[in-house]
Amino acid sequence: MSAAAFHDTLGTKDSKDGMPNSDIERVDTETASQQVGQVINEVDATGVGVFGAAAAAGGEQFRVLGKWKAAIVLIHTEVGIGILSLPSVFQKIGLIPGLLAILGVGTLSTWTAYVMLLYWRRYPHIDNLPDALRVLSGNVLAAIGGVGLIINLSLACSSATLAMSVALNTLTGHRPATIGIFVPIFIVIMSLAVDKPQTAPEGWNREITLWATPSFQDGFTALLSVCYAFGGRQGFLMIMAEMKDPNREYVPSLVILQAFAIPMYLITGGAIYGLAGDYVTSPAIGTAPILCAKIAYGILLLTLFATGLFYGHAGIKYLFTVVMCHVLKSPEQMTMNSFKSWTAWIVLTTFYWILVFILANAIPVFNSIIAVSSALFVAWFSFGFPGAFWLHLNWKEQFSSKRMIALACLSWGLVIMGAFLNTSGIYASIDSLVDLFNNPDSGVDGPFTCADNSVF
Repeated sequence: MSAAAFHDTLGTKDSKDGMPNSDIERVDTETASQQVGQVINEVDATGVGVFGAAAAAGGEQFRVLGKWKAAIVLIHTEVGIGILSLPSVFQKIGLIPGLLAILGVGTLSTWTAYVMLLYWRRYPHIDNLPDALRVLSGNVLAAIGGVGLIINLSLACSSATLAMSVALNTLTGHRPATIGIFVPIFIVIMSLAVDKPQTAPEGWNREITLWATPSFQDGFTALLSVCYAFGGRQGFLMIMAEMKDPNREYVPSLVILQAFAIPMYLITGGAIYGLAGDYVTSPAIGTAPILCAKIAYGILLLTLFATGLFYGHAGIKYLFTVVMCHVLKSPEQMTMNSFKSWTAWIVLTTFYWILVFILANAIPVFNSIIAVSSALFVAWFSFGFPGAFWLHLNWKEQFSSKRMIALACLSWGLVIMGAFLNTSGIYASIDSLVDLFNNPDSGVDGPFTCADNSVF
């Protein structure tokens, strides 16, 4: 099948108004958001999007995820590195604000994840966030979003790489599948119940602050850490692109994710902070007594490695899709074992991991790399853009009823929230990182450092 025939099968030629055409049944954009939890569209998803069309051209079928497999992938996308920074959030802003922040951001993130499905239902050809941004506002925004997506996924890999560096420094004392992240966290909690935190002095007193009065920098970076923990929405459209039936199975998968993630975040953040008080570290594993921290990090290494590979695969797959479709003009070979497809994959993989290495060394502090990533990208990808997607779907009807007015106010609020977190968050995260570099007691004097970051 030729590339032109491939695109005809996909049904994504641009119409005169710049919006993509499709022979697939569409839903009414003015009522899409009112059909909460209902199946709007009876499309056979296995033939939709670039992967469905590639399979139709003779390649392997990648749209194979059912409800439970999709839920596992969503959990792996969401519940990972970000959870290790949550106990320090409680330290900065207090126990009660920390719990409220997780509940509030978790609730908002449930809605924004659902909006992703509404947008896919209206435009079933989209396979990733840049595709959705192209529908929203054209090629310029899609290109900006594509670059941002690659950088943010690279930062996610960098945070995993940095956490592995912390783990190795802890295991060696700074000398030259998955059990998951939950067993190490359980080890930390249990060890803190019977022994003092690693950085606490002898005779220490546990002090828990219910309501803290943080500085602007500390408060904002704490909020950014919570947002980062719910930042997996950037990849949810990619996951939908590999589901057999997103219409029926995405919502149950999302419910499974949130029913697992929100309680896990509350327990982890609250329990470790409650047991360690002001002596929590970030990543949180370093809070445990040294022997238990080494055991936990030893178990965690495999998960950190898998997490880095997971986000790396997502970033490389997006680059591969763009290059095969728009540079090499061979989208029909995307899921085939050809010389062209393998050469493109190997070159892009090499480029991607070089970028990850540079970013991991440019921002060598775990909390800072999370704050920068959250401010630059998560603020928009997980909150601001979903608000814009809902408004795009319901622009003419956003003030047609009390319910629609409430949802419109929520969506406008998400857009404003994205802009505010982005601008103020960049200032707070970079300023705190500069202060850290200038602090002689921090032990981290700048990027590309060889300093010990095992307990920080």
